[in-house]
Amino acid sequence: MPLTEQTVRDALQKIHFPGYSRDIVSFGFVKSIAVTASGDVQVGVELTTRDAAVAAQIQREAEAALRALPGADSVTVEVSTVQAPAASGVPTPKLIPGVKRVIAVGSGKGGVGKSTVAVNLACALHAMGLKVGLLDADIYGPTVPKMLGTVEEPTITGERINPIEKHGLKLMSIALLLDPAQAVIWRGPMIMKVLQQFTQDVNWGPLDVLLVDLPPGTGDAQISLSQLLVLDGAVIVTTPQQVAMEVVRRGLTMFEKVNVRVLGLIENMSYYVCPHCGGRDEIFGHDTAQQLGVPVLCRIPLNSDIRACGDRGEPVLLAMPGSRSALAFRECAETIWKQLQ
Repeated sequence: MPLTEQTVRDALQKIHFPGYSRDIVSFGFVKSIAVTASGDVQVGVELTTRDAAVAAQIQREAEAALRALPGADSVTVEVSTVQAPAASGVPTPKLIPGVKRVIAVGSGKGGVGKSTVAVNLACALHAMGLKVGLLDADIYGPTVPKMLGTVEEPTITGERINPIEKHGLKLMSIALLLDPAQAVIWRGPMIMKVLQQFTQDVNWGPLDVLLVDLPPGTGDAQISLSQLLVLDGAVIVTTPQQVAMEVVRRGLTMFEKVNVRVLGLIENMSYYVCPHCGGRDEIFGHDTAQQLGVPVLCRIPLNSDIRACGDRGEPVLLAMPGSRSALAFRECAETIWKQLQ
């Protein structure tokens, strides 16, 4: 593979900020990359820290990773530090005690099956032997409890909330705390407060991974979550038609602005296979995601079984483990987990 800015960036994504699971690229610390035809590599890193030892460690690890690249004859990594700004009312992203990885599941627009994907991904990760939690952060339209077949109310221990457990998953949703007929009419600050409570005041751990099902779009919930949590990455759910791709592009930009690495796209309702003749029809288009320059993690078929299983509260991955749909969700879960190692 030729030595390029992208191969340098890929190598730097393996360098984690000490004490965090996120890498220095997704944190936005890498400010410049230059590669010459003769194999000279120059990288500029700017850290928000007062700890000189942290800066030195990142410089050593970055230099070692870049020197291992084929074709890198000379490597220079310049690390500068800036003091963290004074508090301005914006919270500092935090880790959740006992939770190793946090992945956001988002979508540019509604109706693409994001929550269905989040639920089945969580079940697939659990089937891999992982301890998995699922946070329903769609405050205005929470559907995850319905898809998991539960109306159980969380309990309280002291001042902390205990998530309920269903199908081996730990779950928290605003739908478990409100009357089903009650509409949530809240502005941004209230959304922020609820998400803060759901991330910091819930007994999530120990978990290998927490999936966060975001509402569609690029609004308060997405911004609040990126300010509250250290996210290891995000996946974007979309259908493959051109109109959806334009909205996905805005979602990618949003995650980039808040320094969250996008692991890839999940094409839901990607194709339809006739149960009678076996013919395949790509109803919403074909390979339109390639134009975005983001890897497609998997393609989930359009299938009535997925909808029916979700309606009765039993994810298709559990109800029909040998189906084409279940296999696609398992493939996606395995691909995502490999990226996090």
